[in-house]
Amino acid sequence: MTRRNRNEILFVSGKLKMKAMKNMTNILLVAFLMASCNTSTTSDHNIQDKKALPEQKQKVVNDTIPKVTGIGGIFFDSKNPKKVREWYGKNLGLAIDDYGSPFEFRNANKPEEINYLRWSPFKEGAESFKPSEKSFMINYRVQNIEGLVKNLKANGVTILDKIESYEYGKFVHIMDPEGNKIELWEPIDSFFTQMGGATTK
Repeated sequence: MTRRNRNEILFVSGKLKMKAMKNMTNILLVAFLMASCNTSTTSDHNIQDKKALPEQKQKVVNDTIPKVTGIGGIFFDSKNPKKVREWYGKNLGLAIDDYGSPFEFRNANKPEEINYLRWSPFKEGAESFKPSEKSFMINYRVQNIEGLVKNLKANGVTILDKIESYEYGKFVHIMDPEGNKIELWEPIDSFFTQMGGATTK
């Protein structure tokens, strides 16, 4: 092979290497730009999501639709309430007081807020469940109790009494279609939190 042929081969080979390197550079540049776009898009989405979160939280906090939000109490007849309370405390670990057991839990929409539920056996034959003939009564936690009572009246639901206010919330009693007495409670949970004491949780 002559020197001229060898030089031509080297020249062509070098040219091909430069072209390959240029192509590789272009590929890397395109990949970099695509990654940047994806990062930017992801960042934009994250920013939008973060902006949306306070708005969603605000909607939840400002929710005043008249409705039930949870269970507030379970009340039932007992021949010997004191004995029953002690049994549940000893065998099932309930934190027992003179009325039954206060259950403590967190609000799903406002986790920083502690909510409460009252479990309580009543002396058999007590007037609390009347005019129902059943041996129990369920208490439902509600929001906007005034609006809820207004809606219930419009729907022909039997309202047993007027809304009564206490330092721990508002109450009213209604009847369901099967003769069960229902207690509706718009709670002020902070009252129980400030009061303190053992709770079941």
